[in-house]
Formats: sequence, C-alpha cells, structure tokens
Amino acid sequence: MKIRLLEGWSLLGLLSLILLAISGVCLASHEYDVAGVRSVIRLTARTSLVLFALAFSAQAMLTLWPTALTRWQRRSRRQLGLAFAASHTIHAAAIVAFARMDPQGFHEHVMTGTLVSGGLAYVFIVAMAVTSFDRTAAWIGPAAWRSLHWLGGYYLWVSFIVTNGKRIGQSPLYALPVVLMLAILLLRIAARRRTRLLSTAA
Repeated sequence: MKIRLLEGWSLLGLLSLILLAISGVCLASHEYDVAGVRSVIRLTARTSLVLFALAFSAQAMLTLWPTALTRWQRRSRRQLGLAFAASHTIHAAAIVAFARMDPQGFHEHVMTGTLVSGGLAYVFIVAMAVTSFDRTAAWIGPAAWRSLHWLGGYYLWVSFIVTNGKRIGQSPLYALPVVLMLAILLLRIAARRRTRLLSTAA
C-alpha cells in the first residue's frame, strides 16, 4: 500500500519541509550566529549527498535489485533530485550568510578555485532542476535532456569526491562519501552491463 506523503510531489514537499525544519533547528540552537550558519552548511552538505546518491543510483538499483523499495526509488527519482536541489539551495544561502557575517573567516576557508567549481556545480543544479518537469524537458528535447543530465550528474559526482576527498586528512570519516560515490559508479556500470546482456539474450 502506497503512503501518499512518500509519493510524487507530496514527497518533494515533505522533504523540503524537513530540510527547512532541521536547518532552522541548527540555526536556533546556535542563536542564529556564525556557528549556526556553518552548522547548516555542514548539515546540508550531508543531506545533499544522501539525496544525490539516492537519485543518481535509482536506475542502477532497480536494474540490479528489482524490489518494492528500488521501484519506489526509481519512481521517485525526479522528486529526490529536486529535493537535492532544495538542500543545496539552503546550502548556498548558508554560504552567502557565512560570507556576509564573517568575511575574514569565509576567505580563510573558501578558495577561489572552490568558488569557481562550486559555481559551475550550481549552474548544473539549476539547469537540471528546471528541466525536471515534463514541459521543460519536452522543450529542450530528449537528446539535449539526456546530455545535460548525464554531464551534470557526473560533474556533481566528481564534485562530491573532490570536496570530501581533500578533507580526508582532517578526518577519516570524509572517506565514507568518497567510497559511496565510487560504489554508485560500480553499480551503474554493473547495471549497464546487465541491461546489455539481457538485450543480447533477447
């Protein structure tokens, strides 16, 4: 039996409300100071990772393990991707707040190269989010849509690896997102091979 809140646009609304609520709790627990803003940055970096992983692995998971859960994951891929965009929008707002509240601390932690690569990531996020609706997807055409979402998806995949990989020296826990991203790549490769084998057999 389907739970309506976990299906379709209700799922996106629920996830967005949860993201806003937990971000608000983070800010309130630090009395809305710089520490609170930085806690939101860290929090949304993690929620974005999880939501991206779910969306990026959805088709592979269904291909390799067709279960009720993976069918839901694939069916909800669009909403999970848009929830990722919502999470990273909050992430961006917190980064801007950090830059305005503590300019010196911001420039100490954020390099110019990070701003450039991060800015390009947001260009992809916005473009992919805008074309995640039937009308806009039809407007750009299937070929352009596939190219955009393939290139954007893998750019974000690389971004998660680089962002977390360079921090492994600070804490071994940063290796976990890197391992997760590499595991998703292996799943996608295995799923592609399985699809080709099934097509050949047919």
